[in-house]
Amino acid sequence: MKRRIVLAAVALAALLGLAGCSGNKSGGTSAKIVYWSMWNETEPQGQVIARAADAFTKETGIGVDINFNGREIRKTLQPALDAGETIDLFDEDIERVSNTWGNHLLPLNEYIAKSYSTTDGKPYGEVINKTLLDLARSLGGGQVKNIPYQPSAFVTMYNKDLFEQAGISDPPKTGEELLEACAKLKAIGVTGITVDDAYMAAFFGYNMDRLVGADATLAMVKNNDFTGPQVLAFGQLIEMMVQNGYFSQKAASNIYPAGQVEEIATGKVAMYLNGTWLPNEIKGNAPTMRWGAFAWPAFGSGDGSEANNFGSQSFGINKNTKYPEETFRFIVWLTSGEWDGTLAKESIGIPMGNDSAWPEALAEAKAVVDSTTKRLPWAVGMEDSPDINAKIKENFAKLIMGSLNAEQFAEAMAK
Repeated sequence: MKRRIVLAAVALAALLGLAGCSGNKSGGTSAKIVYWSMWNETEPQGQVIARAADAFTKETGIGVDINFNGREIRKTLQPALDAGETIDLFDEDIERVSNTWGNHLLPLNEYIAKSYSTTDGKPYGEVINKTLLDLARSLGGGQVKNIPYQPSAFVTMYNKDLFEQAGISDPPKTGEELLEACAKLKAIGVTGITVDDAYMAAFFGYNMDRLVGADATLAMVKNNDFTGPQVLAFGQLIEMMVQNGYFSQKAASNIYPAGQVEEIATGKVAMYLNGTWLPNEIKGNAPTMRWGAFAWPAFGSGDGSEANNFGSQSFGINKNTKYPEETFRFIVWLTSGEWDGTLAKESIGIPMGNDSAWPEALAEAKAVVDSTTKRLPWAVGMEDSPDINAKIKENFAKLIMGSLNAEQFAEAMAK
């Protein structure tokens, strides 16, 4: 009888031990996730993720050791992975994670199909942004190998107060309406549009897409052929806008982030073809600005407002991790439920979860994203080649300054 009691006690102790390794609220686990982050710990994203990691450990018993690399991760991660350093989780741009570090990624299809504590009994793949999940699957050749988060879209951000003061009741939907809005803004002493050197190639690429479509625009880059009439049309548009006071002449010398800090944040310029990250980037300079957003309109026979660039940061799990389940649970923790909403709110960013609230500053951007049916690559390819990027910046700046007219701009781009 005594032996049976002892055996029963041993069995109970074993069961309790297993429960303790389950990683749920009733018990802890010895797992510690090593996470290399693209954020700095002083950024809103870094601050939220650090708090979320503490809450995750308290909830599950799974430790999270965060190495805040900042953007230097683009240089530091590859050597560390090649050296076999212990890294369970890392993050960066969705295409960079997939294309640059794809050989190190763990396929995640089986984990996406499961439900978790923050998914209300639904499979994880059903509670997050389907468009971005499909993008990750496409980049992974049919398998999801990285999980998107902090979605973003390249749209025209504008100052709603300036629009109202100028009597502009609705954001422009056509090229003609954009020019009319610029004229109304000029009448109250405000310039319509600016750009920084960092976004000149993207501005040019977007306009090429609107003039001739994405395929023809990408072919310009692939063939290094800028002889088409669309280049002259772009030159004529910018030349006219500069001469009419619709386009900031200061943009010719704007070194990022001068345009967004010195012109947009101060209310000197109303619009910027930029990204949904802009309100967060200059919130310290313009804390009370009311933001609106619209898709850059068509000026020719190319794509219209249905075609936009969107993307995200993303998480990748090292295929050599000892803790795949625990690491994926941490991803779910960050991209659904409370912490997804907190991250969006405090970084003025787009949430990943379908039920998470969008920040008020991006309410109009949501309409653009929701109506986007065609994804454009970043800068519609114009930053793929450093030489082409440099050529655009040089000649675009000269066009704005007036040292090149439209015809001369087209000739310079054709060389």
